[in-house]
Amino acid sequence: MNTDYKDIFAMAGPLARALPDYAYRPEQALMAKAVGAALARLEPLIVEAGTGTGKTFAYLVPALLSGRSVIISTGTRTLQDQLFRRDVPMLAKALGLPAKLALLKGRTNYLCRHRLELATQQGSLLGPERNVARLLARVQRWAATTKSGDLAELTDLPEQSPIWPSITSTRENCLGQECPQFSRCHVIEARRNAQAADIVVVNHHLLLADLALKDEGFGDLLPGAEAVILDEAHQVPDIAAQFFGQTWSVRQVQVLMRDITAELAAAAIRAPSLVEAVLAVDGHLEGLRFALQRGAGRYDWSDLPDAFLDALPEIETALSELATQLEGLGGGAGTANCARRAAHLANSLAGLRELPDESGLRWVEVAANGMTLQFTPFEIAERLREYVESRPCAWIFTSATLAIGDDFSHFAARIGLSEARTLRIGSPFDYPQQARIFLPPRMPDPQDPAFADRFIEACAPLIDACGGRAFLLYTSYRGLAEGVRALKARFPNPPFPVLVQGEAPREALLNRFRELGNAVLLATGSFWEGVDVKGDALSIVAIDKLPFAAPDDPLLKARLEGIRRRGGNPFFEYQLPQAVLALKQGVGRLIRDFEDFGVIVLGDPRVKTKAYGRVFLESMPPSPIVTESKVAADFLAGRMRARRSSAAAAQAT
Repeated sequence: MNTDYKDIFAMAGPLARALPDYAYRPEQALMAKAVGAALARLEPLIVEAGTGTGKTFAYLVPALLSGRSVIISTGTRTLQDQLFRRDVPMLAKALGLPAKLALLKGRTNYLCRHRLELATQQGSLLGPERNVARLLARVQRWAATTKSGDLAELTDLPEQSPIWPSITSTRENCLGQECPQFSRCHVIEARRNAQAADIVVVNHHLLLADLALKDEGFGDLLPGAEAVILDEAHQVPDIAAQFFGQTWSVRQVQVLMRDITAELAAAAIRAPSLVEAVLAVDGHLEGLRFALQRGAGRYDWSDLPDAFLDALPEIETALSELATQLEGLGGGAGTANCARRAAHLANSLAGLRELPDESGLRWVEVAANGMTLQFTPFEIAERLREYVESRPCAWIFTSATLAIGDDFSHFAARIGLSEARTLRIGSPFDYPQQARIFLPPRMPDPQDPAFADRFIEACAPLIDACGGRAFLLYTSYRGLAEGVRALKARFPNPPFPVLVQGEAPREALLNRFRELGNAVLLATGSFWEGVDVKGDALSIVAIDKLPFAAPDDPLLKARLEGIRRRGGNPFFEYQLPQAVLALKQGVGRLIRDFEDFGVIVLGDPRVKTKAYGRVFLESMPPSPIVTESKVAADFLAGRMRARRSSAAAAQAT
């Protein structure tokens, strides 16, 4: 069936009739046509859709019209919920195509009734007794009424809560059909709903975990599908590397020790020698942390102290002995499961320690809530390609940042689909009119001690012209700290509110920024993507340095080494393309609507002084480049005056 997407998306079409504030975008119809063709042919497609294209509707409409069973995978659970609760039902209604939908998350997002019972019995082991008792009572009240068991319904229970891992299951600690609550299992119910649905909404972590588990012979977690659509697909290669590697975490062991204690209490088993074995493992974990004594960060295996490496076989032995004791104990499904988990943790630690360096990189990540030992393979593209080609299924990858100019080869190679059809759709926004790109003159080298002050000095006239309304985005936490210091020095009594990442949760800061309307926000990391501020609150996005990844990051080292081993050039094949795509993400925060305007500031002089700088500039929106702060400030001031005049005229009428 040939579908005329122009008619569907036209102002006389079903979407315009059913959706408020709908506007026709030819780019959206063009993308929908390409997605529809890929769905019909069951072939892969890679689409870069510029900001403002409306790519969500552009893939949902052909997905609904195709009549195929479709998995839609998103980068975040927030977007996952938005698709399931708002976008898909709204479009299905507008098109008159009732579709059965299902939302499927990873098992740690669902309440485990059995583990809730154990946690209630052993509440004092989870933290301060009064606080834990209050939280557990809250969960128990909700558990009596919930239908889905999705912990997102508990809006007052943060994921960092100490009880979260004790009321959810993992693949390792799930008792399966031996669980006394198996008939009421929320995970099983969610999967059953997914198998019966036309469209299943998941996230990348669940999708890629499923690929990795099937690769280990565990079978499908997700239902069979005729099409998989991956939104925010630029995240996929990095997430895939996590799941196609190996992981061993201190937290897994700690949760196991707690579960053993709870299972012994539930079965009324007294086993002094087993308690001693649990305490011995806890002691070895404490020794492991003491041996490293480093702050949060990622550390290459070769840089770890001997005391740390020597502690690993001791933990392995202690876990093996614990597994042996549990196996001889009896006590039912719970203790048997704990025995299997102890043996698995011992074996996986041994395997990780003995992995050859030729196949990947071993490293350790230290965070506030624990420590993880990781192995990352040098290449994952071949494994992804084999999976995609193993079934007759359409695979559609889309994002606003997949291409370098018109070239998709970097992303396509990373996912193993170099021969896939590609399509680049420009943004419908009028960048020549809506924005300017300001390259401050005479900026020092990014490593110069004066760089932070000079960057703020370059931004100051623009901030003055707007009275704030700025994102100052940094490529490192050190740069962020220097930026905060420099801003305070330049504006000791700022006439605008100043917000800094870390002062509050991300969403709280963004909501505050929108509400204030004239704030300056200094941030790094997570604020470079997935942030949407429309309207007058944001008129400047200033980026201090080109976002090359930290060269000492073990994950980066693994990828660069993989490229070297096959005779490639790591800088031009990986570091440069990744930095260009990251910069596109950051720049994309500025113009989010047809009425938006503003200035992009690139403080790094290398865009002009290095030969590779043109690659960055050619990937920027087609806005005029200016090199004088007065020109950039005058542009902002003029647009601000025009906006005020327009508002006054509208109010007068």
